[in-house]
Amino acid sequence: MFRKPALITFITAGDPNVKATLDFMLALDKYSDVIELGIPFSDPMADGKAIQKANVRALKAGTRVGDVFNLVREFREHSDTPVVLMTYYNPVYRRGVERFVAEAKESGANAMIVVDLPLEEAGEYLNVCEKYDMGTVFLAAPNTPDDRLRMIDEASSAFVYLISLYGTTGAREKLSQLAFDLLKRAKRICSKPLAVGFGVSKAEHVRELVKAGADGVVVGSAIVDIIGKYGEDAIDPLEEKLKELRSGLFF
Repeated sequence: MFRKPALITFITAGDPNVKATLDFMLALDKYSDVIELGIPFSDPMADGKAIQKANVRALKAGTRVGDVFNLVREFREHSDTPVVLMTYYNPVYRRGVERFVAEAKESGANAMIVVDLPLEEAGEYLNVCEKYDMGTVFLAAPNTPDDRLRMIDEASSAFVYLISLYGTTGAREKLSQLAFDLLKRAKRICSKPLAVGFGVSKAEHVRELVKAGADGVVVGSAIVDIIGKYGEDAIDPLEEKLKELRSGLFF
């Protein structure tokens, strides 16, 4: 799905509005190998303060699932960079699993992350994704047992998302040793590409993870914080941050 090593950047769709999000995606596109686009949700329990606030801003702006699909369609007029939609299961369930996946695929999305959908309950979703050739991404935590890591690898057709720490998303000053221990173990067990996220906030982090063998590195909160600070005027500081992050891929 992506060339290695990959910089995967995350923003929340509709923060502060849909038009601005398209501009942000085009800025991300200059420096990113994959763009992860969050569908705003009222109870983003896996996310820390930065992304929680982004969800609130996007929902207050009236952003809905259909708007996110339209946003991806517009982006596709400019770029073929892979787009991964990040959502919780409630919007998928409410819209209908097949309808949601079909519309996401038609819009131009390449893969989906449904954060709170456990493997044991994912049968219908996986079947529908296979039907529509939609990539799947499941998450593994530092305490995920080896046998479950194998199941996550099997269920993930795009890549496996390794969570670098215990807790929610949010920029950190230093990466936990847990991230490197999980990455080492996953490299021994998994056959799919491995992307590490949660807490990654600067080029040094990207460099450390790539040196340790990560195929991709996900950065979200550090980018979303900039949008929270500057709003529609975030393009220049965003590009400055993105240049810095991308420099971490090369050493």
